[in-house]
Amino acid sequence: MNRLLQKLFKHTSAPTAPVPPKPIIIVSGLPRSGTSMMMKILEAGGLPVLTDALRTADADNPKGYYEYERVKQLDKGDQAWLAEAQGKAVKVISALLMHLPPAHQYRVIFMQRNLAEVLASQRKMLAHRGEQANAANDAEVAPLFEKHVQATKTWLQTQPNITMLEIDYNQLMADPAPYLQAINRFLGNTLSIERMAQAVDPELYRNRSER
Repeated sequence: MNRLLQKLFKHTSAPTAPVPPKPIIIVSGLPRSGTSMMMKILEAGGLPVLTDALRTADADNPKGYYEYERVKQLDKGDQAWLAEAQGKAVKVISALLMHLPPAHQYRVIFMQRNLAEVLASQRKMLAHRGEQANAANDAEVAPLFEKHVQATKTWLQTQPNITMLEIDYNQLMADPAPYLQAINRFLGNTLSIERMAQAVDPELYRNRSER
C-alpha cells in the first residue's frame, strides 16, 4: 500500500519551478574611475566577486585590481565565462560593455569620476610603468572620454536586459552613506552597509582635483 501511495504521489505532485538565473553584477567605468574600490566595497558587503588575482596589488592600486583576465577577451568572443559570473560582481571597463551578450541579465554599477582626476591618475600609472605620459594631451583626450561615457550610458539605458546605477566617485568619497544605501537597494538589500562603509578608504583617494 505504501509503495502504491508513493507512486501515486510521484506522478501527481506538481513539477518544481525552475530557479531563474541570477543577474551578473558589472562594475564599470573609465580606467581609474574607482572601479577597483567599488569591487572591494561589494566584496566587503558580502557579494561574491569574480577575480583571478593575476594582476597583483601595486603602488597604483594598493588594495588590488579585482580583475578577471578573461574579461579582456569579450570583444574577441570569449563569453562562456559569464555563466560563472551569475550572482557575482565582475569588473568590466566601459569600452567592453557593448560586447556583453544579451543572453544574460546585468545590473551595472557605473562609476563616474572628475575627468581631470581620471587623466591625472592614468598619467601617474603610465609613469610608474616607465611609459610616456604627457599632460598636454589631456585637452584632446578629455572630450573623447566624455563622448565615450555618454554614448556608453545611452546604450546601457536602452538595453532591456540591463539596469544601471550611476555612482559619483567624488561624492561617494565625501559622503558614503547615501551611496552605499543606494547600492544595497539596487542589489536587493542583501549587503552589509556597515562592512561596505569600512571598505571606503579615504587614503586611496589620490590625484584630487578642485572642481
